[in-house]
Amino acid sequence: MLEELWLIPLGFIAGILGSIVGFGGGTIIVPILTFAGFSPTLAASNSLFAAFSNSVASTVMYAKQKRIEFSLGWKLGLIAVPGTILGAIISSDLSPEIFKILLALILLSSASYILLKRKIKEKPLDVSRMLLVFSAGASFFSGIISSIFGVGGGIIYVPLMVVALGISMKRAAPTSQFILMFACFSGLIAHSMLGHPDYYQALLLSIGAFAGGILGARLSLEIKETKLKIMVIIVIVAAAIKLIIDSTTDIF
Repeated sequence: MLEELWLIPLGFIAGILGSIVGFGGGTIIVPILTFAGFSPTLAASNSLFAAFSNSVASTVMYAKQKRIEFSLGWKLGLIAVPGTILGAIISSDLSPEIFKILLALILLSSASYILLKRKIKEKPLDVSRMLLVFSAGASFFSGIISSIFGVGGGIIYVPLMVVALGISMKRAAPTSQFILMFACFSGLIAHSMLGHPDYYQALLLSIGAFAGGILGARLSLEIKETKLKIMVIIVIVAAAIKLIIDSTTDIF
């Protein structure tokens, strides 16, 4: 059991980055667990516990800072719930090789978003009916991704709110963390019913992620985003490349 205590600092570091960027930390946790030999379903389900813990801590802090769009967040969060259930079921039949390739694509998408983040122009909040319908579909799809890969779904929520709905970056990441409470909780329940997680490992990750969420929310007001972006992009791209190499090696 002591050999698994490294999961606490992993959750902590991922929690800090996840809270600041709004992704929930799964983009860091899942690749590392995969490299450590965890099966796809075990890595994803354990990560969802950490992402949920991180989202709770971050939401509490961001709520105090009054940076969450609650009226939009709870709607998108509830729509994500059926998607997370479907994603948990799909993950049971996903081969390790396909999982690694698909996760690598998700990670590269995350890195691309972070790299281009400052170039996205914010605009007045747009809540037209067509955009809300589109956002609902995107939220359902994000729920599927969240549950399959254990990455939380923030990679979709944050760009969606900024690009499509015109929400500022300072409010998009906090609102994403609020939405992830719904997506991650329903996802971890579904995975638990299917017998996927290791609860001791999930607890260790969650402890670190909770503390990281609190610190990340505080740092988000002060930290220089440029240096953080470079660091996160390097880690994510390196993880994606490693996953692609591993998956092609397994296939051939």
